[in-house]
Amino acid sequence: MTNIRTLVPDIDEDIHYASADNFTGAVVDGYQAPACYLRTAAAQALARVESTLRAQGYRLRLWDCYRPARAVAAFVRWAGDLSDTRTKAAHYPNLDKGKLLGEYIAPVSGHSRGATVDLTLLHCAGTTCQPLDMGTDFDFFDPRAHTDDPGITPAQRANRQRLLEAMTAEGFVNYAPEWWHYSLPPAAVPDLIYDVPVR
Repeated sequence: MTNIRTLVPDIDEDIHYASADNFTGAVVDGYQAPACYLRTAAAQALARVESTLRAQGYRLRLWDCYRPARAVAAFVRWAGDLSDTRTKAAHYPNLDKGKLLGEYIAPVSGHSRGATVDLTLLHCAGTTCQPLDMGTDFDFFDPRAHTDDPGITPAQRANRQRLLEAMTAEGFVNYAPEWWHYSLPPAAVPDLIYDVPVR
């Protein structure tokens, strides 16, 4: 595993699961620090994406990278607690919580293989960067988060397409129900799941 900051020291990180600002409403088990670790090949590919985007006036913002298996188990426990709906308005306003397991929350995550990243785009003018409008926030469990959702605006679609093109140029593959979710399959070891805490 490689900490992305060893390759891009000033990359923009907003690791949601290391704080209470996520769909569980609490710091997630396994996140002891707000850091992005990836398998080295995935980290190198992501650094190339960042370099290409910077030349175009854009940057990446990272929300999640390697995810310990214990964090995934915490997500499953949270999804099973139907009495806790504190984050419904922000993350799943149109779904019953009992329907989140499956398409949105899985018992095994590719993130735990160290070659998957959740991220968005920033547009920069000089040293000031602002997030692009992607149509939904991160971890919004709804069809509107599908990469090709027909209900988003042309500008939002163009922003998602810019991210998609930048990531696929380096071999990343998008998970269609989540516009922010990309994996680099060759960088992962099949069936190998890590559970080392993020420190």
